[in-house]
Amino acid sequence: MTTFTNMAPVRNVLVLLTLLTCSLSVHAQGVGRKNLPNFDNRPYHFGFMLSANRSDFNFAMADSLADDVRGISNLPQAGFNMHLMASYTLSRHMRLRFEPGLSFQDRALNYRFAGQADVVRRTEAVNLDIPLLLKYRTDRLDNFAAYVLFGVKYMRDFQSQENVNQQLQSDNILRLESGNFAADLGAGVDLFLPFFKLSIQAKSEQGLLNVLIPDDSNYASPLEFLRSRSFVLSFCFEG
Repeated sequence: MTTFTNMAPVRNVLVLLTLLTCSLSVHAQGVGRKNLPNFDNRPYHFGFMLSANRSDFNFAMADSLADDVRGISNLPQAGFNMHLMASYTLSRHMRLRFEPGLSFQDRALNYRFAGQADVVRRTEAVNLDIPLLLKYRTDRLDNFAAYVLFGVKYMRDFQSQENVNQQLQSDNILRLESGNFAADLGAGVDLFLPFFKLSIQAKSEQGLLNVLIPDDSNYASPLEFLRSRSFVLSFCFEG
């Protein structure tokens, strides 16, 4: 039996971006003075990002399940990110961005077993993120521009329990690999303010590797694979 989590957060992100873009576009068209007029003339820019994330798993259940397993469901958790940012202008519309930093991502699965209360298994990750992204931006309209970005990211979880011996634990845990790669896809808006550029963006991060460490525990054996997934809302301050 295979079960995938729904993609409702994607629709929410798209609706948020549409409303945000329309609002800022109206604001920008009403601005008479062009802030930071020489901003795009410099090839390099640096800044930092503060983000909120909502993380869960993309998973599938094994075809063969124990008789007492009734189902597994996601319990998305909130977290936050802190990143530095370096941007290099490749062309009029294209930028290359390097955004190293830390992300604090919690996830949880709810297990339903026959004849007993539900059991929740949480995983807490402190990731070192090393992303490389391409940003495609529209022409600037007064103090406003819109963009999309895409790329790949390597993540290393400093808090991984991949080397924990299950036999030494009082209760079984859900063990995950510490290393992972993810594909990033997002969109946002650039707002040129008098002293810096503020960017607001929403991004989806889809893990590419199966991070599940298989074993005979009640929490790993019902799963075919686990892939990380996050939705991130970021505020970028760039000078």
